[in-house]
Parts: sequence; structure tokens; C-alpha cells
Amino acid sequence: MKPLIFVVSSAFNEQENVKPLYYRVKEQFDRLSDKYDFQYLILDNASTDNTLAELKKLAAEEKQLGVVANMRNFGHIRSPYYGIMLSLQTRAAAVIYLASDLQDPPELIPEFIKKWEEGYKVVFGQKTSSRENKFIYFLRGLYYKLLRKFNDSGANLLEQCTGFGLFDREVIERLAKIDDPYPYLRGIVGELGYPAALIPFKQPRRFGGITKNNWYTLYDNAMLGFTNHSRLPLRIAAIGGFILSILSILTAFVYFVLKLLFWNSFPMGQAPLLIAVFFFFSVQLFFMGIIGEYLGAVLTQLLKRPMVIEKERINF
Repeated sequence: MKPLIFVVSSAFNEQENVKPLYYRVKEQFDRLSDKYDFQYLILDNASTDNTLAELKKLAAEEKQLGVVANMRNFGHIRSPYYGIMLSLQTRAAAVIYLASDLQDPPELIPEFIKKWEEGYKVVFGQKTSSRENKFIYFLRGLYYKLLRKFNDSGANLLEQCTGFGLFDREVIERLAKIDDPYPYLRGIVGELGYPAALIPFKQPRRFGGITKNNWYTLYDNAMLGFTNHSRLPLRIAAIGGFILSILSILTAFVYFVLKLLFWNSFPMGQAPLLIAVFFFFSVQLFFMGIIGEYLGAVLTQLLKRPMVIEKERINF
């Protein structure tokens, strides 16, 4: 029996992409059919367009395609991870994850498998450039550099790796034991310590439709990385609070001395008082927000809500 490669994607309102996505993935495995079997699982995240209908029609024709319809939209983090965990219900020797917008080129799959055959249990696609918005790409790069620089978890956090890649079954089994309800895949894999092979690629534009990533989802990913792998924001809050308290005491002392020395000619004035009040309140709110992010991450872990609730399975 040939080894099974299990491929996973998660889709939300990708009716224009799911069919070309499947056939481009299938094309790669047709070339590898003498060595490997493959199964493709696409999770529909409660799409509001015809994505699920397109998937059902495709699954009726292609028995290698499995579909899981989620009860609701469980988000861009939980749904893909849940699909990866479902590979353990099969005889999969390795799992490949790629996004459903075709910005993760399926044509890299043979290169992933080649590196896996060489002995790497983790293989990532690494963006060296992108045809997305240049400002967004710059912010992503800056974020990865900051996260790597201030990472104090010991995890090997790779730059410009989004989760697109191949993971050996051994890696998936270890991930399953962690039981994280809101997992940061790249970070958790880095925590395990497996050496990762990197396959560079230029990220194309999405094939069809509009991106589902907005500033909130980008922020969510960024804060998830920081709260999982760095205590830097908390330390900035603590050190910043200490420095500002010292400056406040010094400023108050200087004002007090000047008022005593020049009682009649040194007016206190409303402007400096208002500026100081608004400044310190804004700093406090900023630091409270940082602490809130960490508390929110802890709360998510404690609640242990289900990662995904399935509505329907097709061919799986």
C-alpha cells in the first residue's frame, strides 16, 4: 500500500477558487501517483455564498475530495488546525496545509515531499516576495522580525512562514497532545523543535474573490504570536510605568520648587495639567490593553471551548 499524503484547506466564501484549487492539487499528485496516494479535505467555514454547493458538486465527481461543513464560521485559526487534526483519523503519513485562495501555490507540493523524503519532518513554504499590497507585506516583515527578536519562549519562529507546508504524522501526533483551543500553528511547531526545511516562493495574488483578511484578523494573528511567545509587551508596560512614575515625581518636585521660589510670577496654568492628565490616561489605557490581551489568551485556554463543531461530512 502506498503512503497517504493528506492535504487540508479551509474555505470561507471561496466559490471561485475551490474548483481550480482542487484540480491544481490533484495535478501534482497525478505526477506522484506511482509513489503516493492522496486525500484532500476542505473545510467550509459556514460560507454565505455557493462555496459549499461547489464543494458538494466537486466531491460527487472526485472521491479523493472530502468536505467538512462547519456549523458556523470558526475563524481563520481554528478551522485549518482542526482539519489538520482530522488527518489522524486516516492512515496519513504526512499532512500538507495550504490556503484556499491559491496564494499558496500547489506547485510546491512535490518540493515539500522531496524534502520530507530527505528526512525533514517539517517543511515550510517561505515567502521571499509577494504581489500583495506592499505596505501590508512590509508590516508583515516588520512583525516577524520583532517577534523573532523578542521571542523568549525558545521556539524557532520563522520569518514569512504562514503555515503553508508539510508536517510528518509524528509532528501532528505531538501537536494533538498539546490540546490548544486557539493554536498558533507556526509557533507551536517551532516549540516542538523539529528542524524545518524552507522552500522559498513568490506569493501570487489571490486567484478569485476578495481577501477575508482585514486589519482585525491581521491584528489577531499578530497578538496571538506575541502573547504565546513573548513577554516583551508586559515588560514594556512594567518598565514604562516605572519610568513615567519617576518622571511624574520629578516634574511635580520641579513645579513645587519653582512655585516656592517664584510664588507670584510662576502661574501653574491649566494647559500643562490637562496635557499631563490626558497623556497619563492614554498610557494607562494602552498598558491595560496589553495586559487584557494576555488575560484574554489565558481565558481562552481556561474555557476550553470546542475548536470546531461539524455540521456535515462528505466523502470523509
